[in-house]
Amino acid sequence: MAENRKIQEIPKRISGAILNSLAAGVVPRTGLEYIAIGRTHEIAAMLGDLETVESGGSAFRLISGRYGSGKSFLIQLIRAHAMERGFAVADADLSPERRLAGSKGQGLATYRELLRNLSTRAAPDGGALAVILTRWISRIQLSLAKEHGFAPGSPELADAVELAIMEAINGLEVMVHGFDFAAAVRAFYRGAVSGDEDLRQAALRWLRGEFATKTEARACLPVSGIIEDSSWYDYLKLVGALLVAAGHKGFIILIDETVNLYKITQSVSREANYEKLLNIFNDATQGKLSHMAFVFGATPQCVEDRRRGLYSYEALRSRLSGSRFAQAGILDLSEPVIKLQPLTPEEILALLKRILYIHAKHYDWDPGVTDEQIAALVQNLAGRMGADILLTPREVVRDFTGLLNILRQNPTESFDSLAEKLDIKAEAPSGEDTGGEQFAEFEL
Repeated sequence: MAENRKIQEIPKRISGAILNSLAAGVVPRTGLEYIAIGRTHEIAAMLGDLETVESGGSAFRLISGRYGSGKSFLIQLIRAHAMERGFAVADADLSPERRLAGSKGQGLATYRELLRNLSTRAAPDGGALAVILTRWISRIQLSLAKEHGFAPGSPELADAVELAIMEAINGLEVMVHGFDFAAAVRAFYRGAVSGDEDLRQAALRWLRGEFATKTEARACLPVSGIIEDSSWYDYLKLVGALLVAAGHKGFIILIDETVNLYKITQSVSREANYEKLLNIFNDATQGKLSHMAFVFGATPQCVEDRRRGLYSYEALRSRLSGSRFAQAGILDLSEPVIKLQPLTPEEILALLKRILYIHAKHYDWDPGVTDEQIAALVQNLAGRMGADILLTPREVVRDFTGLLNILRQNPTESFDSLAEKLDIKAEAPSGEDTGGEQFAEFEL
């Protein structure tokens, strides 16, 4: 099978990361392509967004799905696709400390997290800002040295490079807060070319929003302000423009756990965050952004609850509710909201078989589990709980991986005997946390 031949080539560090993440019930940060099953139409739609961004446009998507339905997996899969195609990507999870708007550093905390997780194909694990700037400067130096015959380290080359950088970021200065941003980029170059590590690090700190006061920043850099709660989004747009100038096809921002905005108890604060989300939506859909895309992940109740959810903010509801013709299973993936449908039993079966194959290869053992046994397990679970609850993959995948771990460490046990011990317990947690929907836990 072509998929199995592909898995045969998977590095052990990646297969180990996949299995450890799945056993813990979290989405792997690497190797997602080896376990990607289903979501064909959703992935195609978002890859189309990447093409739009590459051509100079912008995009906005909100992925809506129940807990464990695959929102985070899809977001991380798009992250991997984007980096492979030459985009810069930043991702962050919202939390009580990280929001879109706040008065106590919550918005700035989101900006810092995004910059901390900034990744590219050359730096896939985050912290890519210094790498991007250094490589960009090196390319400019090499190009000018070849074109004009400047000697490495000569004052002529240094002056020419600074001029080229100023020309490249000239457009940034006309953007909001662009003058300070450009000054910080120039300071990074001057620190790098002169060997002044303190100046270089100060520029990075400023770009990452790590200065606490304007006085502290002015003591280190020729700037008049710092990145704050009220301005972080403007600076994020400047980061996007810088990344494109540095040679990337665009900037993809991935923000998960939007449900934390729904959980804000104070209506004024909650609406301020919805207002910021509306600003981002308007900028992305009205052509005010270039080479940028925003992708948010949220639960259905976070989106559709008209009392506290995004739909409680009328301007968002009118933009996100979509066409009234897209009902009863009719998909319209041109809408800003992608509503994740449950995986089919066939897709769950294919996913578990893929995990079995990866597990066997990683640990170099023969589980002795047949396709028929896995199919019987899926059928049994579907029959006992109903497909709509079964087919949220997180718990199924987590416990199937755990079952294989137990089976490998206890050779006297059999797959069938362990599978029979699966106790499926339906719970109805608070609506605030799950959107008021039941979900299943599969426990040994």
